Amino acid sequence: MAVPAVRLQITEIFLSIQGESTRAGLPTVFVRLTGCPLRCSYCDTAYAFSGGATWTLDAILAEVARRGTRYVTVTGGEPLAQRGTHALLVALCDRGYAVSLETGGAIDVSGVDPRVMKVLDLKTPASGEAGRNRYENLDHLGGDDQLKIVVCDRADYEWARQRIEALDLAARCEVLLSPATGRLEPRQLAEWILADALPVRLQLQLHKVLWGDVAGR
Repeated sequence: MAVPAVRLQITEIFLSIQGESTRAGLPTVFVRLTGCPLRCSYCDTAYAFSGGATWTLDAILAEVARRGTRYVTVTGGEPLAQRGTHALLVALCDRGYAVSLETGGAIDVSGVDPRVMKVLDLKTPASGEAGRNRYENLDHLGGDDQLKIVVCDRADYEWARQRIEALDLAARCEVLLSPATGRLEPRQLAEWILADALPVRLQLQLHKVLWGDVAGR
């Protein structure tokens, strides 16, 4: 099958254990694209803001195949900031991979291949980027997609709870609440969720439990 002449700026491609989403725990190839228009206060991948190397689509697909697992996550940075990302997602799906996309929620997701599981962020006030949330993206989330909210403090939690209820987010897709590393204790977030019987999944970053803040994991 002919592959389009697409080139993408890639920070890294690596095999690890999926640490987030409903696929947590599964061996997964991560394709981390370079560049992001957001500057979240808790960002743990600032090294992907710039640099990287230019890869052809053929080379990316060959590297993914070499890793030998069917699960692939396209992440960043912000992967949708590069126009060629849509072609990459289509090519991965066409080859039978179970593909997920991690996106910050500020860029239109309507054109993402429907076979891709979208993990879409909703940015809280403490992230510093709540004004960049593209709420129209919520209309493009289906039952297999997930909405991720990283919570930094009680005010963030209340903001998230109000939007989950007002927008009936749990009826659209699974909602994941994560404590910001070093800013909110997971146990505290768990207690708030239980007190409100909030219809969400508490999510911890499994890769950080296993390896700490190690780049490429």
